[in-house]
Amino acid sequence: MNRLATAVVLSCLAGALGASAAQKNAAGKPREPTPLVAPPTLVPPAPGPAESDAGALPPPSTAAQQLYSSARADLLQIRMLLRNGRSQSQVGSGFMVGTSNLVLTNYHVVSQMALDPDVYLGEYMDTDGNSGPVELLAVDVLHDLAVVRINRSGSGFFKVPERTVKLTQGQYLYSLGNPLDLGFAISEGAYNGVITRSFYDQLMFTGPINSGMSGGPSVTEAGTVAGVNVSKRRDGELVSFLVPVKYAQELLHKVATQRAPPRDFNPVIGQQLLAHQRGMIDRLLEKPLSVKSMGPYLVPVRESGQVRCWGRSNFKAEAPYTMDAISCAMEAAIYVSDSQQTGYVSMTHQYLRSSSLNPLRFAFLATNQFRVDRIGSRKDTRLTGPSCTEQFVATQSLPLRAVTCVRAYRKFPGLYNFTLLTASTDDDQASLQSRLDVAGVSYENGMRVTRAFLTALGRTRR
Repeated sequence: MNRLATAVVLSCLAGALGASAAQKNAAGKPREPTPLVAPPTLVPPAPGPAESDAGALPPPSTAAQQLYSSARADLLQIRMLLRNGRSQSQVGSGFMVGTSNLVLTNYHVVSQMALDPDVYLGEYMDTDGNSGPVELLAVDVLHDLAVVRINRSGSGFFKVPERTVKLTQGQYLYSLGNPLDLGFAISEGAYNGVITRSFYDQLMFTGPINSGMSGGPSVTEAGTVAGVNVSKRRDGELVSFLVPVKYAQELLHKVATQRAPPRDFNPVIGQQLLAHQRGMIDRLLEKPLSVKSMGPYLVPVRESGQVRCWGRSNFKAEAPYTMDAISCAMEAAIYVSDSQQTGYVSMTHQYLRSSSLNPLRFAFLATNQFRVDRIGSRKDTRLTGPSCTEQFVATQSLPLRAVTCVRAYRKFPGLYNFTLLTASTDDDQASLQSRLDVAGVSYENGMRVTRAFLTALGRTRR
């Protein structure tokens, strides 16, 4: 084939206070897994903040009340404050680790402080109303965890075991935190297995976890930490998720061996994102992409534990044209901030055809569907403006118009977003339009994926 030009240039469950309705969808609410179906012409939405629940938690059982009474001294609310004016920007939960002065929470609870320490600072409040500063010691962006240090020690109630906790299906767990900034609370539910559709394991907790409970512990009746509250789904009943305690163990071990916390967490986060993209792309390309037929065209897809594909059609007997679409996307992404998620791949294909439109009208339709202006805004402060190249290329069996766009991350050198748009040019009354989006990858890996995707596009022999 002709070579594509290689000269392409370069609930989160934390609660945000005082946001408008539009901001509430983007700032610090319960973080959710990516929706199962993504619009075929758009980049799939990465895990984003969810709406707050309006309902109160159900009344706890006697066992839950007794556990809360024993645990309350080591349960904390974690707040992000604007340095200028010290007004609350985001709130979540955390818990003391044993008898130390260390606190476990979610990364997304303290993300503002990690990314912009000159703008935000952290504060804790305990169940007795005492408060104090928090010092950020370590973050694990990939598993959404953080460790902070405060000016008091724990009672030893919350036990973070050295070994992974063995849980049985249906075993009761108890989730603690500060829901909706209303006060400290406990909810009970059941462990229902390990979720493997996300890139990293999560535990499914069948119980209520509300906004503001991010970073709180989910424990056994004995107080052994099984996981850390992290997210929920709005499209299901009592479907919540926990970060397994094994990842918290690893982060605590890292804290124990480091001499001092990083002065700047942005390079640390960047290195973690680079490590993630290496594993993500290697797994994606460990075998050739699968090929599906759409009419006479052959399109690449990937269906796996992390990537799922969905299809739809606008077929109507009276419609002047028909469009079938396949959309494949990872069901999870890496949360960086309330306005940036990364580390995911999506691919979409649209097959348009018409027997009633003349070639000129069909060309207008197809051109209108091929929207390069949907790549992103140059005003985005997180990314550079899109730099795009366009060529007419040919695979072994299909001539294409191909546009490749690259955007660099401003805070994390070496990371890019790639978008490849293609449109077939072999038929005046049919068009295959495909899109590949790869977020948070190295330049080399972005080119690897776009080449693999492009070479897999084709057409069956006439």
